[in-house]
Amino acid sequence: MCGIGGILQWEGRIGDDSFRPEAIIQAMRHRGPDGDGSWLSPDRQVWLGHRRLAIIDLSEAGRQPMEYQEAGLLLTFNGEIYNFQSLRRDLETLGHTFRTRTDSEVILHAYQQWGTECVQRLRGMFAFAIWDTRKRRLFLARDRVGKKPLFYTQQRGRFVFASELQGLLADPSVPRTVDYHAIDGYLTLGYVPPPHTAYVGVRKLLPGHWMTVDLGGGEPVVRTERYWSLQYLPKLRISEREACEALREKMAEAVRLRMISDVPLGAFLSGGVDSSIVVGLMARESGRPVKTFSIGFEEASFNELSHAKRIAERWQTEHHEFVIRPDATEILPMLVRHYGEPYADTSAMPTYYLSKMTRESVTVALNGDGGDESFVGYARYKGNQLAELVRRFPGSGAILKLFSGVIPASVPPNHPLQRIRRFLAAAHQPMVRRYSTWQGAFAAEERTTLYTGDLKQAVEEHGPCRFLDELFEEHRNLEPAEAAMAVDVQSYLPYDLLVKVDIATMATSLEGRSPFLDHEVMEFAARLPLDLKLRGGNLKHLPKVAFQDLLPPENVNRSKMGFGVPVGEWMRTSLRNLVHDTLLSDRSLGRGYFQPAMLRRLVSEHEERRVDHTWHLWKLVMLELWQRDMVDVRPGPASA
Repeated sequence: MCGIGGILQWEGRIGDDSFRPEAIIQAMRHRGPDGDGSWLSPDRQVWLGHRRLAIIDLSEAGRQPMEYQEAGLLLTFNGEIYNFQSLRRDLETLGHTFRTRTDSEVILHAYQQWGTECVQRLRGMFAFAIWDTRKRRLFLARDRVGKKPLFYTQQRGRFVFASELQGLLADPSVPRTVDYHAIDGYLTLGYVPPPHTAYVGVRKLLPGHWMTVDLGGGEPVVRTERYWSLQYLPKLRISEREACEALREKMAEAVRLRMISDVPLGAFLSGGVDSSIVVGLMARESGRPVKTFSIGFEEASFNELSHAKRIAERWQTEHHEFVIRPDATEILPMLVRHYGEPYADTSAMPTYYLSKMTRESVTVALNGDGGDESFVGYARYKGNQLAELVRRFPGSGAILKLFSGVIPASVPPNHPLQRIRRFLAAAHQPMVRRYSTWQGAFAAEERTTLYTGDLKQAVEEHGPCRFLDELFEEHRNLEPAEAAMAVDVQSYLPYDLLVKVDIATMATSLEGRSPFLDHEVMEFAARLPLDLKLRGGNLKHLPKVAFQDLLPPENVNRSKMGFGVPVGEWMRTSLRNLVHDTLLSDRSLGRGYFQPAMLRRLVSEHEERRVDHTWHLWKLVMLELWQRDMVDVRPGPASA
């Protein structure tokens, strides 16, 4: 796991100005505290940089950028290739010889052998760049699901890429011009929808895509291609017993591959179904007690430690518990700089603390991410299925809205009544609108009322639901529950959940690995009949049955809690000053983004408990903090 960056320059030469490209990787030194490296081409048109977190082959042979001199190739790579040993054997039978034990060298030889098709053979999480000195071509690739990030921009005669936005923005030639369409998307969905970022002209390489930048003809020729998508059809003809056996086999292999490490390894343990399965499989694979890590909070309704402890005792793990009260005022500015653009998932705070404390004992931690999106783990998937059924009845919309109005708007967002209220309020809407209502904060009419100036014009010109429209259209032949899951795999999962985990772990120099996100596991799960995943209203039916010997009934039958913090209450108490100093300050109101009266109303209604505006206010607070720390001034690198 590492941080990567690079520059291609065709107007002038790298180093002609005062900027030194090493600043790009120094801004990401938290991603790789074990060393750095850089390479500059003789003509000073190409520079590659790397920060190293040593996991496999800790010797100097693993340093990057790595050169395959005989083929004229150089690599800078972030991630892990879990099948590198079998790939290496395949390549050796084709005549390749290797100098190191690294997965990095396997990528270079795979590219030399198979070209851009090499990505189809890689099983893992990755973002990498290969410079082909002979073809004068840069090849960039990102893993199928989007575990590892990659940002890029092309302007002012140069192409720049990096693992994090703060690395990219270390280059002063990259302007920090706010993209208002992206901000509108963020306030709608909670993240900036791809391929945009919060900055004009800066883009994300999408998961499951590769890109080439060809300088062979002088001027750059850019090509992007999608190499993978998750297929849900045709469905497998398989019995429940056969599906259980296959899932156990595939998950055991995914866990085993992710336990390959030359440094200490452990696991995050929440006590939920997914992390409990991972820990159970690790315990069966390992010859020594697994190190497990859990985090708890003072507020009982947010504390899962008792459930995690039950699993730890079942497998006699070396268990570590931490009880914290996050200091938001202390860590938010640091997290804002790490994310580089507005990011509003409140679980970023506990995930960072858990990662920081875990890193004190291990360098690699497995987790349960991805199980929900493959095996129907969220109630909204079941809700989408039910809503499509209800919409068939005439007059159902008016009835649903009437019942939703009975539940007070002051109910906290994590309360079951609030979830029922949200379901009833949106169940009658078309699927895309319903999805954005359940997932987001600001509905279209709310944004229109709130916005002013350039932001108001942006939402009138282009709405973020167009992004969702295209995704739902792509999956129009699926059952409603699976359509929502498929959209999540291409939106919420890579641009919210995986961003959170990558930033939180890398900010603390910890590598996170996710067996449920193994693409072979996901491909198998996608093609299972829906009845094996959602049965009689029971979420995650198949994993619960397949791994019932690993899961105590108390953990299986409990309600899903999520991994959040009570920011709604904090904004009335300990964070009240932060809210006022950001949202209601002259600096904030002077930006001209929002109607001042609307901001004041949101704050007062929330503080007086008339309406719970937790998600609205938190998104606005994080937006203003980002504006101050990343746009108004040029900050130094974030420090963990």
